[in-house]
Amino acid sequence: MIRDEQPGAAPPRPRALTIAGSDSGGGAGIQADLRTFAAFGVYGASAITAITAQNTIGVRAVHDVPAAVVAAQIDAVLDDIGADAVKTGMLSNREIIETVADRLRAHAVTALVVDPVMVAKSGDRLLREDAVSALRVLILPLAAVVTPNSPEATVLSGIDVVDATSAREAARRIHDLGPAMVVVKGGHLGGDTSDDLVFDGRTFEVLSGRRIATRHTHGTGCTFSAAICACLARGLAPLEAVREARTYVQGAIEHAEPLGGGHGPVNHLWRLSNG
Repeated sequence: MIRDEQPGAAPPRPRALTIAGSDSGGGAGIQADLRTFAAFGVYGASAITAITAQNTIGVRAVHDVPAAVVAAQIDAVLDDIGADAVKTGMLSNREIIETVADRLRAHAVTALVVDPVMVAKSGDRLLREDAVSALRVLILPLAAVVTPNSPEATVLSGIDVVDATSAREAARRIHDLGPAMVVVKGGHLGGDTSDDLVFDGRTFEVLSGRRIATRHTHGTGCTFSAAICACLARGLAPLEAVREARTYVQGAIEHAEPLGGGHGPVNHLWRLSNG
């Protein structure tokens, strides 16, 4: 997107916009995204799609923001501040998805990261059944990178993702829906390592990392996609952005501090507190 700069002025800080739900517990959603942007030195703006009452144990209530208000938030940010990259998270219902897709096209957003949020870490559903087809048809074709976990990849592709072979076929099918790059995350699959599969329509690449035995993983999907978005805003190529985001999330999990009685959040600011 075009920057609004004064002649001779220093380049502004990279900017990113997150379009997602609010997590009252602070571990996921808008709150996780903005902390992640800050950790990468990126100015973060937000358009809130839903207000959730949740903590580390579960989701107690969800209130969808009217689609017109979601559109107004997006327009307000992009008409004035702008964004070098945008990510979507929880989009909740079909009307919001249709509205978000319309505004992304209107603002010619190309550096888009889509986290197809469907279910919370606690198991509570965050995307209505009738919205899945709209996500496939309207949002995925706009994406530079889409980051489904294995259950989300199963829904989007129709392939039961249970291992590396099925993940490859799911990635092919999701890529056929239009995104430039697909990252099928392996955190839900078994094994000693947590392997993410990257497919750009031509080649596959497996990014492998050590699996960490911890229950403090709330918001990892939001954090990963936000980190990719921040890296794109900073000018990294998509594959390099994915690699850097993996390193960041690995550290955020390793340095997580125990909070709450369920799935606690990762430590988004671990680099600042650990040098």
